[in-house]
Amino acid sequence: MIRWGLCCQFLDAPIRFRTATHRYVSGLDAGARRAYLAGIARDNAAALAQAVDRCHALGIGAFRINSQILPLATHPVTGYALADLEGPDAEGLEAAFAAIAPHAARCGIRLSLHPDQFVVLNSEREAVREASRRELEFQCWVAETVGADVVTLHVGGATGGKEAALERLARAVDTLSPRARARLALENDDRLFSPADLLPFCARTGLPLVYDSHHHRCNPDALSVEEATLRSAGTWGAREPYFHVSSPRDGWDARNPRPHADYLDPADLPPLWRGMPLTVDVEAKAKERAVLAIMGEVGARPVGAV
Repeated sequence: MIRWGLCCQFLDAPIRFRTATHRYVSGLDAGARRAYLAGIARDNAAALAQAVDRCHALGIGAFRINSQILPLATHPVTGYALADLEGPDAEGLEAAFAAIAPHAARCGIRLSLHPDQFVVLNSEREAVREASRRELEFQCWVAETVGADVVTLHVGGATGGKEAALERLARAVDTLSPRARARLALENDDRLFSPADLLPFCARTGLPLVYDSHHHRCNPDALSVEEATLRSAGTWGAREPYFHVSSPRDGWDARNPRPHADYLDPADLPPLWRGMPLTVDVEAKAKERAVLAIMGEVGARPVGAV
């Protein structure tokens, strides 16, 4: 059965992740800046532990961590490392994040991250590629620290054609650390790169494919959903495959079926998935309500060891 996943936040549980803006932080003196960022980091570590607890209580088996859990960490001006945040508010910060890994494992909650769209490893611009590499490495450090085994990334742009774009991506992937390579997964998107585009690349590089069935319907190729499912699952080897699912907000006949609906229509869950050992993130505006609704409709795997 499926291990259902919640993406980033809750509607009903009083769990909130704090954010920060460069504009505000840059106006603080050095001491106040460190204290402010340390406070956010501490609060977000506590919120993540609460998120794991809440998912466990609800029977939700996976949680996608917001990529800004340590906001501004890689900013070229106001960026920081946890070790740089001196003072009483910063004591034990790394330990607080590291404690998430065994806690999530005990609760049977699988953790992942999904870097923002500005992470474009295959950009034609060297400055963008380097900034993207730094951000991805940081996200993978966070993943390693908290015990997340998947960091999902879109390919990026297709300037110069898909073949050239994938070659740029391959060169960028070669520069990544073993930590990042071990966690990186690619996802088919809803405009450019379909499963058929990415499966040969995944076979060549050893990266797994996070199959998004909604994206596939928006950006179809010659593969059926069943073929894409089985071939994508095969890229994960002995690991449990990680997939995404959602429904179109305005229906499949809408001019733009890409925006996500509040809930998942059970008809949009590929039937083949129901009998497979998968982790499936529900990308829906109603958050845990949507996850619980589909769990009630089609069932869920009991939360257990990851």
